[in-house]
Amino acid sequence: MSTRTELRTHVAIVGAGPCGVTVANYLGLYGVQALLIDRSTDIVDYPRAVGMDDESLRSFQGIGLADEMLADMLQNMPLKMFAADGRCFADIRPATKEFGWPRRNIFMQQLAEQTLRKGLERYPRVRPLYGHELVRLEQDGVEVRLHLTGPDGEHVLIRADYAVAADGGRSTIRTQLGIPLTGDTHPHKWVVIECDNDPLDAPYTGLHCDPKRPYVCLDLPYNYRRWEFMLFPGEDAEAMVRPEKVRELLTGHVPDPTALNIIRARVYTHHSRVAGRFVEGRICLVGDAAHLMPPWAGQGMNTGIRDATNVAWKLAAAVTGRAHPRILSTYDTERRTHAKAMVDLSDTLGRILSSTRPWMARPRDTLFRSLNWAPSVRDWLLQMRFKPMPLYSRGIVLHRGRPTAKNTTVGRMLIQPEVETADGRAVLLDDALGTWFTLLGYGTDPLIHLDAASRAFWDRIGTRYVTVVESRSGRSRSERLRSGTDSVVVEDIDGSLRDWFADQPGTVAVVRPDRYLAAVAEPLELSAVSGEFESLLTPSVNPGDSADQPASRLSSLPTARGAS
Repeated sequence: MSTRTELRTHVAIVGAGPCGVTVANYLGLYGVQALLIDRSTDIVDYPRAVGMDDESLRSFQGIGLADEMLADMLQNMPLKMFAADGRCFADIRPATKEFGWPRRNIFMQQLAEQTLRKGLERYPRVRPLYGHELVRLEQDGVEVRLHLTGPDGEHVLIRADYAVAADGGRSTIRTQLGIPLTGDTHPHKWVVIECDNDPLDAPYTGLHCDPKRPYVCLDLPYNYRRWEFMLFPGEDAEAMVRPEKVRELLTGHVPDPTALNIIRARVYTHHSRVAGRFVEGRICLVGDAAHLMPPWAGQGMNTGIRDATNVAWKLAAAVTGRAHPRILSTYDTERRTHAKAMVDLSDTLGRILSSTRPWMARPRDTLFRSLNWAPSVRDWLLQMRFKPMPLYSRGIVLHRGRPTAKNTTVGRMLIQPEVETADGRAVLLDDALGTWFTLLGYGTDPLIHLDAASRAFWDRIGTRYVTVVESRSGRSRSERLRSGTDSVVVEDIDGSLRDWFADQPGTVAVVRPDRYLAAVAEPLELSAVSGEFESLLTPSVNPGDSADQPASRLSSLPTARGAS
């Protein structure tokens, strides 16, 4: 007779890939009890996702792992696009670090997953259940019940307040919930080949737009290299990964294909699909369970990390009583539209760059070369400004007037320059903001503008108060400014925050845990903004609403690391 185990937790996360483990790390940071479930006991030992952007690194900074991640990466990796004749028509080297980190970085997923899983060891309230496979789940207005099969065939029942589906493109949870995955599957398959003895001196990512056979060539860390070749109709996918065919594909691209130590050759199909909804009751979909996209924009995993960072703080807010559970609906509101925009970008780039029709390739190459003569367009391309940045027009944001891409920073990610702390350390801004909500004032202390009721609300949800002053505004280097309140004081080292606030409709910003701007206001508007924001987090509800959390569930979040 098989044994049965029953476990209780606040959040159950199914899938221990990068997105699932990121959610688990954030829940651990916020002190939330969680179980991380995956049917595999080991990390896949070859590279899969390879591109990481500055937004993802900022997310990993939030859980104290960005530097460890970066240690295994190639930073500021150029992206070169080559025309049908082999000449480079675009050399993309984004120099901006507006979010504190390099914009284009190359990594190997298995190393990143090791770092993320190691990070979980810091959090005793997060428990991994590797080697456990989800069989079925059901939910009601009170809990989610997950039925698992353990490594020895035992039945494990998990009772959770909420669940996160991070179980990949073939998501068992999404399928059982009946959520459609809308979009297309691309007709061309691609063969991915990797070696661990890189024979090329090509320190960049190359997109080779050769209609004879489009391909991608990537420099990876630790002497690895990847090629991705398009397959044509009629080519046998199974045959194309045989050693002789792999050598044939690489002929002309490396000096001696027989000298390579091939560690992987697999065929992939590209999909462009978005789930019909990211939230179903008490269950949230993240990463590939929520959206699939071709690799052309390098945004598949990065989009999933944005999901994970967005949903984690909202789950923590619901579990700890800081917000009504209906806050989870804003995860769908904020993330699904942007995920669709990233899928569309990937599709557009794929159509442009992977054309197999010479009559289309020639005008494309001519057009791209001509763009280099227009400085503004050239900057738009080379600084990767074509990437759609999230703008949350609805959700946990307070817009004054109708938001558009040009007239608001509310709903966007806050910049992250370096600031100087009271003890003279230069740190990235987030390290001074703490781990939860922040009232950030430039040249003014937010605390002195709050009435008693507003102060009580912000204190109740664990807010940190930060005042930014101009650099060297004290009378001497040894005589730094101090706050007369509970606010943290930091100095604006290079004037970045001064310039940013100069374009805002106020000098106090409400910064969310995921570093997006929830509101910007003048000091005299703070009390009104506080009331509006409180109504966003704790809206009035009908009596007997089963999703209500009793006030006794309110618990404290860990204090911030960094400046104090």
